Amino acid sequence: MGVIKVILDVLLVVTSVLLVLLILLHKGRGGGLSDMFGGGIQSSAGSSGVAEKNLNRFTLIMALLWTLSVILIGVLTKLS
Repeated sequence: MGVIKVILDVLLVVTSVLLVLLILLHKGRGGGLSDMFGGGIQSSAGSSGVAEKNLNRFTLIMALLWTLSVILIGVLTKLS
């Protein structure tokens, strides 16, 4: 079980970093913290609809992998 726990820990760290990066890539909707840090400036170099949909899909997949790894680590911790 030790090897599986190490693999899940590594998966948790990797998905955590990727999830943070993917969330930061999203376009700000305005009126929040993104305006405070310059996110309220409109630019013509915004992402297209397809790119935004793909970014949403990748973010959702990373969030599901992160959640699954947290649950599996909790189950393994409970069993051992």
